[in-house]
Amino acid sequence: MRRHIPSTRALLIFDAVARHHGVGKAAEELCLTHSAVSQQLRLLESQIGVRLVQRTARGTELTDAGRRYHGQIAGDLLRLQNHTLEAMAQRVDGLRLIVGAVPVLAEGWLTPLLPQFIARHPGCSLHLQVFPTELYMEDMPFDVGVQYDDAVWPGANARPLMDEFCVAVCSPRAKGRAAMARGDFRAAPLLQLRTRMGAWEEWFGQTAHARPPENLVTGHRFDLFSSLVAAVRADLGVGLVPHYFVERELRSGELVLACAHRAPSSRGYSVFMAPNRTADPLAEAFLAWLCEAGAAQQAPV
Repeated sequence: MRRHIPSTRALLIFDAVARHHGVGKAAEELCLTHSAVSQQLRLLESQIGVRLVQRTARGTELTDAGRRYHGQIAGDLLRLQNHTLEAMAQRVDGLRLIVGAVPVLAEGWLTPLLPQFIARHPGCSLHLQVFPTELYMEDMPFDVGVQYDDAVWPGANARPLMDEFCVAVCSPRAKGRAAMARGDFRAAPLLQLRTRMGAWEEWFGQTAHARPPENLVTGHRFDLFSSLVAAVRADLGVGLVPHYFVERELRSGELVLACAHRAPSSRGYSVFMAPNRTADPLAEAFLAWLCEAGAAQQAPV
């Protein structure tokens, strides 16, 4: 079956014309003549049967159809470029590992530790990608994955990595710090993570003698732990976060514990090995190092 796909050259030229709102600047960017750009535009319009650009008193502008088409292909061109650069980055010796991780763990725990693994394997190229929390994929594009215990990866070999412990943190200048240190959170503005709306109830249920607010699900709400912690820094309220995610801020004094309780969460983490990498020495070394680091994280603080 015939594929109705224009040449990459024509699409790149059309993209440049759209971005620069004119043929002249597009020609300069692409190191082409004005006539060569115009010819490619005409060929593209002829192939798809739609007029994409028009001449006006202000120069070359996209038609309505051209604007819609450019909006659709611009992202495709960027993805094609990224895929090509990814292929160009492949090492001849094959020492490359694609690691998928849940964002909060990648940002707050795994990434700061990676220099340790690279020091042991200096020839390794690591690609750290997001392992989506709420998305099921039959074929994961990772060699090793780090996710919550209940993540689903068909055929993967899963091992427990570490438990999660959560702490309540606030700004050093937060009002009511003395009351919260005694466990009295009745006047505390609780910050919420959208995907963990029951977290405060779980935490208070494990905190002896705590006095929670009447409503545990009100307050400012955020999609990401990083945004929630930024709100805590800005003194918008009290945040409940995994301890590992704020260890540096607690050490520096940028944030403080609202109270001393460190409660185990119902969430835990596991490491997953892709079915086709179980005999790969580099993947096995990374998994062993991860489990070693997870065991160290479990040590009492």
